[in-house]
Amino acid sequence: MKRPFVLAQVSDLHIKAQGQLSYGVVDTSGMLRGCVRHLLALRPQPDAIVLTGDLTDRALPEEYAALRELLAPLPMPLYLMPGNHDEREALRAAFPEHAYLRQSPEFVQYAIEDHPLRLVALDTLIPGESGGELCERRLGWLDRMLARAPGKATVVLMHHPPFKTLAENMDQHELRNQQALAAVIGRHPQVQAVLCGHVHRPIETRFAGTIASTAPSAAHQMALDLGGDAPLRFVMEPPAYRLHAYTPDTGLVSHTAYIGEFAGPYPLR
Repeated sequence: MKRPFVLAQVSDLHIKAQGQLSYGVVDTSGMLRGCVRHLLALRPQPDAIVLTGDLTDRALPEEYAALRELLAPLPMPLYLMPGNHDEREALRAAFPEHAYLRQSPEFVQYAIEDHPLRLVALDTLIPGESGGELCERRLGWLDRMLARAPGKATVVLMHHPPFKTLAENMDQHELRNQQALAAVIGRHPQVQAVLCGHVHRPIETRFAGTIASTAPSAAHQMALDLGGDAPLRFVMEPPAYRLHAYTPDTGLVSHTAYIGEFAGPYPLR
C-alpha cells in the first residue's frame, strides 16, 4: 500500500514569553517543546503541520518570537492560522517568510496546493472577541476557492468549530453564521473534513455532508461537562494533537496522538 500523506494538526498552544505560565499554572512553552519532540520522533514524520489557532496567549510580539523559536526544529512545511487569542498583523510580522499568510489582504486565509490533500484555511477571528465569525466576504472567498479545484480532495481548516459541542461551557463563544458555512460546504463534495480547534478537546460530528472535528490542545484541555451549567474550567489531561492521513483509495483517516512518554509498546501474544 502506498504511504499516505500525513497532516499533523496542532492546536491551541497559548504560548507566553519569558517562562510565564498560562493562567499561572500551565507551562505552555514546555508543552510545545514536548510536542515538537514527539512530532520529530514519529516514523514516518508528518509531511506538513497546520497550527489551528490560539498560537499565543495575548498576541504580543515577544510571544510570537518565542513561538517562532519553539517551532524552529521542525523541518516540514508549517501552516499557521490565527485564533481568537491571536492578532493578524502581529502573526504576519513574526513570520515574514510565510508568504501564504498574505494571500488574502484583509484576512489570514489561504489555499495550499502543494500536497496530495488541498488545504483551505479560513480566518474566523473577530478582534477583541472570544467567539468567531464567517462574514459574507470570507464565505464568498471560501466558495470561490473550493470551486477552483472541484476534483481535488480538500480539508477546510478554521479555529472556531461550526457546530455545537453540547457542552454549554464550550459553546459560550461559538462561531457565527454556521448555517451559511454549511450551505457553502454542502456545494463542494470534495471536502473531506472541516478541521478546527478552539475548544481544547477532540470532538467530531457530521456537518454539511462531511465530518467536522476539533483537535485537543497541545497544552491544557477544557473540563468536559455535558450537564449544561458548569463554569468554563481547564484540566491537565494529556496534551495531544491530531494526525490526518490521506490516500485517494481511503480518503481521510484521522488519529489522536497523545504527547508524553508512556509504558510500552508491548508485543501482543
